[in-house]
Amino acid sequence: MKIYIDGKYYGEDDAKISVLDHGLLYGDGVFEGIRVYNSRVFRLSEHVDRLYTSAKAIALTIPMNEKEMEEAVAATVRANNTQDGYIRLIVTRGRGSLGLDPGSCDRATVIIIVGDIQLYPEEYYKAGIKLVTASTRRVPPECLDPRIKSLNYLNNILAKMEARAAGALEAVMLNTQGFVTECTADNIFIVKGGRLLTPHPAQGALHGITMRTVSEIAKKRGLECAESAVTQYDLYAADECFITGTGAEVMPVISVDGRIVGDGKPGPITLQLTEDYRKLVAA
Repeated sequence: MKIYIDGKYYGEDDAKISVLDHGLLYGDGVFEGIRVYNSRVFRLSEHVDRLYTSAKAIALTIPMNEKEMEEAVAATVRANNTQDGYIRLIVTRGRGSLGLDPGSCDRATVIIIVGDIQLYPEEYYKAGIKLVTASTRRVPPECLDPRIKSLNYLNNILAKMEARAAGALEAVMLNTQGFVTECTADNIFIVKGGRLLTPHPAQGALHGITMRTVSEIAKKRGLECAESAVTQYDLYAADECFITGTGAEVMPVISVDGRIVGDGKPGPITLQLTEDYRKLVAA
């Protein structure tokens, strides 16, 4: 594996950053998770645009422009001869002092890791998965805007631990008002009466690129798709439910908190969107 750090490639054992990097010390930075299909980086420009928007929101200056970043990502994929895989693109505040003040950091650190993707077993896509609602709440938008894809993922990790303890693959996270936001690493959709609903970013959901892609596919099929306030009741009463994400792609959900969704099998709209998504990334 060849890992890009600030313009140079390093082997996995030699790829290092300072212990004084504020990304390590304080989670001060932003990132993107991106897929590679058939040696092509999926929706690279959209991911890079979101990275730079996140960076701007936290006043983090990236020491290269967006075009240069896209070229660096593509070059790292080629350097690793990756046909199908996963990219973790990270920008930290950089090396600084033992204090919160970001002014002590002279230059941001850019890291690009290209590796294998940990795919879910195909049986999950055929049979569906179970979700539970986590007691860990999403950080409120008035504290940290969910559109910022930052390195601060501790509350997601705690919710993921709850899911594992309950024997579920994923956990639904609520905001402090009790509305559904997203899962620990994926957006969530419900289907009701042929209409698709997904939580609005104002409720605390990340504006996911896979989510947007699936919404585009649904609209091309003539399906109404909207971002809205979603409650646990909506999940329980849904005709269908599925999650979307870089790793999960489109994953059907068959139960939430022990309530069976629909007839307990992946629904027809979910299966159609899964097929359409796979055709799109394989094209």
